[in-house]
Amino acid sequence: MATTTSPLEGETGSAANALGRLLKMRETGLILIIAAMFVVMSLASPYFLTWDNMRAMAMAFAVEGIVVVGMTILLISGGIDLSVGSVTALAMVIAGLLFLEGLDPWTASLLAIAACTAIGAVMGFFVTKVGLHHFIVSLAVMVVARGLCLLGTGGRPLGLYTLSPEFKFIGQGSIGPMPVVIVIFIIFVVAFDFMLRRTTVFRKVFYTGSNEKAAAYSGIRTSKVIFLTTTLCATLSGVAGIIYMARFGSAQPTFGVGMELNVIAAAVIGGSSLKGGSGTVLGSILGTILLSVVSSSLALLDVSVYWQDIIRGSILLTAVTIDHYLNKRRG
Repeated sequence: MATTTSPLEGETGSAANALGRLLKMRETGLILIIAAMFVVMSLASPYFLTWDNMRAMAMAFAVEGIVVVGMTILLISGGIDLSVGSVTALAMVIAGLLFLEGLDPWTASLLAIAACTAIGAVMGFFVTKVGLHHFIVSLAVMVVARGLCLLGTGGRPLGLYTLSPEFKFIGQGSIGPMPVVIVIFIIFVVAFDFMLRRTTVFRKVFYTGSNEKAAAYSGIRTSKVIFLTTTLCATLSGVAGIIYMARFGSAQPTFGVGMELNVIAAAVIGGSSLKGGSGTVLGSILGTILLSVVSSSLALLDVSVYWQDIIRGSILLTAVTIDHYLNKRRG
């Protein structure tokens, strides 16, 4: 005798399945961890949930989050970029020097971003045409870019005191209660998250990262994909550098030291695999928020700066270890 399922049972089963899929998502776990940290820190410190602290945290991760977007897409394609901190600083220095030479800040900034794009294209060339690994190429560029920063400034920050109020607005202004920096950050996150999930062009990034040879056999120009993702990551680093310049009103040649570790850690915590083929912009941004909450919590709890570095390094090691075991299970 055939059994029938009532509409109510079917709806209940669908809801249960949807809930199960939701709970298995990496993003859901991160949201729960972040929420738990908010509860704990609100009890541990009366200053944590204040508007000033929330604003400071958001400002801290927003600009770096733009770099995280580029790193996420590059990791998905199977690459990695250790030079993002140095390239971010170089964008500030190039724009600052051009401004001091008489160019308006907007033109100087566009030229600086174009220079960062060219740096990404050079890295892409060495990876796709010469055949070098992303790690080696980006490590070399990290050192060269930092050297150029120090050479161009003599190792001293450039005070850009005459930047126009219109230019400073992108780094220091607000639209209502919302800082412009955060608005720009949200636009980048929403745009690239949508493109990664919905567009055919960006789906090729996943195919390339999952299995480059199979993707090439299926007709995807994998070298072009890798070249473009490498260039995009450097370009977004340049954009971040310009926003930092507008925010601080200066160009600092030593800025961004260690940024690459924070950016990679955020992406891996958010679900991006170091072996390529997986990851989401939303997950990486949640990883960025988690690291920002950790940093803010440690500062409010008056934990030594040296211990903060140890803790952040431990978080990165834990994230990479989890990623390794997840890859082994998939394999």
